[in-house]
Amino acid sequence: MEPIYLDYAATTPLRSEVRAAMDPYLDAEFGNPSSTHRWGRAARAALEESRARIAQALGAQRQDVVFVRGGTESDNLAILGRADATHEAGGVPCVVTVATEHKAVLDAAGAVEARGGRAIVLPVHPSGLVDLDALDEALDTKPCMVSMMWVNNETGVCQPIEEVARRAAEHRVAMHTDAVQAVGKVPVHFEDAGVSCMSITGHKIYGPKSTGALLVRRETSIHARLHGGGQERGLRPGTQDVAGAVGLATAVELAVAEQESLQRHYGALRDRLESALCEAIADLTIHGRDAPRSAHVSNVGVSGVDPAILTISLDLEGLAVSGGSACQSGSAGGSHVLSAMLGDAASAAIRFSYGRTTTSDDVDRAIEIATRVVRRLRPDPAEA
Repeated sequence: MEPIYLDYAATTPLRSEVRAAMDPYLDAEFGNPSSTHRWGRAARAALEESRARIAQALGAQRQDVVFVRGGTESDNLAILGRADATHEAGGVPCVVTVATEHKAVLDAAGAVEARGGRAIVLPVHPSGLVDLDALDEALDTKPCMVSMMWVNNETGVCQPIEEVARRAAEHRVAMHTDAVQAVGKVPVHFEDAGVSCMSITGHKIYGPKSTGALLVRRETSIHARLHGGGQERGLRPGTQDVAGAVGLATAVELAVAEQESLQRHYGALRDRLESALCEAIADLTIHGRDAPRSAHVSNVGVSGVDPAILTISLDLEGLAVSGGSACQSGSAGGSHVLSAMLGDAASAAIRFSYGRTTTSDDVDRAIEIATRVVRRLRPDPAEA
């Protein structure tokens, strides 16, 4: 039988509509958008149209959209760029973030600290939601930025971004959110959310890899991490990838247009899988179940099983899932997200994540495979 791919939170295939939109700019329309001749002007027009389309889809202004090479670069530009601006203005940079953040954010905050600034990492409740009392204490120290992920990449837990942004604004603190897992999964509106900066990427929404953007308000002072020709408001110099920008714009528009219907689809699949696994496997835990969650992710904990052996065994049976984030290349440790939520109680975890073509038959087969593999690796305690 065909293998089942349930790791769409890691990456997605390129949609045919996105590929078709990109094709002209990979061939005939190859101009450099900084050139003044007709090839350059055509490329510039496509680039600016893509910028406007992304802004329209995400509730931003065209000039807010800065093209970068992906989510990690976007996160780093927001955090380190804000820290550099604070340092140049004579302040000591301090970044507030959350223990369950993506490593692109946590490591960037660590870099700020390593260069003489400060990093405050907020705890979360067992549900995965941020401790808002700890946030208020951190805001009283007047940090230069709060960075908080909109939808967690491992559990799907949705943080209260609008409330956090409101509290940050009351203290006149810039607010960044990594919305990589949010676009196309939950309603996202840059202006209404009240954030200063927002990171997005293409490959999580059926767009091209190594494309992304940082949405940043004009009044938010951040410094470039690269230096060169001054493109992208001087924040991301270098010749722009026009095909990538067109592909990203197309993917964002499709993701936003289909978000509501796909969430219903994902929700039905998630409920089907979680209910069946809870019934079939003793001592199963649904991580983040008590918090608002995006429906495209199910993170289940299985005690008494080695997580690496579990995910490999599932793959050998034809089921592609993840033990956590796919972005920690070479990491043999457990999930820092689950450790932050559950401490020593964290166990082996399987992250199932659903895509637009995932069917109920796929989920039923995944239930059968996961149940069989877990029972083989760890006999049911009720039968022991």
